[in-house]
Amino acid sequence: MDLKTKYMGLELKNPIVPSASPLSENVDTVKAMEDAGAAAVVCYSLFEEQINHESGELDHYLSYGTESYAEALSYFPEPDEFKLGPVEYLDHIADLKKACDIPIIGSINGISNGGWIKYAQNIEQAGADALELNVYYIPANMNVPGSELETMYVDVLTAVKKSVNIPVAIKLSPYFTSMANMAKRLDKAGADALVMFNRFYQPDFDLEKLEVGPNLVLSTSNELRLPLRWVAILYNNVKASLALTSGVHTPEDIIKVMMAGGDVAQICSELLVKGIGRITELLDGVKTWMVENEYESIDMMKGSMSQKAVQEPAAFERANYMKTLNSYKTLL
Repeated sequence: MDLKTKYMGLELKNPIVPSASPLSENVDTVKAMEDAGAAAVVCYSLFEEQINHESGELDHYLSYGTESYAEALSYFPEPDEFKLGPVEYLDHIADLKKACDIPIIGSINGISNGGWIKYAQNIEQAGADALELNVYYIPANMNVPGSELETMYVDVLTAVKKSVNIPVAIKLSPYFTSMANMAKRLDKAGADALVMFNRFYQPDFDLEKLEVGPNLVLSTSNELRLPLRWVAILYNNVKASLALTSGVHTPEDIIKVMMAGGDVAQICSELLVKGIGRITELLDGVKTWMVENEYESIDMMKGSMSQKAVQEPAAFERANYMKTLNSYKTLL
């Protein structure tokens, strides 16, 4: 049974890659994920706010609105609340490379060029095999047009790509006006992988304290459908590798990712809930399914249900919407 796949030019023993999460904060935990079968690990993110704090600067996007709302900056965590500071993060990457044989992928989370270039280079020097850019920006400013936001993504990627020699992935949100065109632009700018999609954790209202606060809600398999559709549409239309994150919980979910055309399935919530040993169970489940359905390798199934491969390509577009509504009518 051949489970090998290639991601950003990296040869991986299987398609399961734990995504950036608190699980990667401890070297022993990452080693345990490797032992359980993880093919690579994306490290816990280094946040732009940490980089800017170290350099004594704050990006203008971060401070936007604080002149009107004095409490705005107080919402951000204090520097010592982050698990790993910039220097410690680099040391952690180096320690992981010494302890593990699988590829270690660094992660930077932010919204602008800022200190990304410097720390992208530092992460490469620390030994990371690749880098994932997690661009997380809520466009709440009414004066910022969509075209400017899109250009910001491309500029960040371009600047980082010029500064390092390791592969660079960019983690996207699904909320672009033209997702396909945005993927094309990032692919042309040199993205080695597109990671779909970033989960925007929505704030909630505390009606007793009358405060707005963070609210962590883990994913379910139902969230797989949105990134699955876009992986299937983009497969063979971009040179970049395709990673799917959000909603990967079962062996069947992993198989769907491969059939859509994904190179890896990134997992987080499932491991947080069920533990690292779940990686072994997922791999066993994938192998069992492949035996029962006579697949000898991941390559045999990759892209077999992409938009270009299925008999009804329109199923990924408006036809699916109309058919879904009509199917509900038949139940009435």
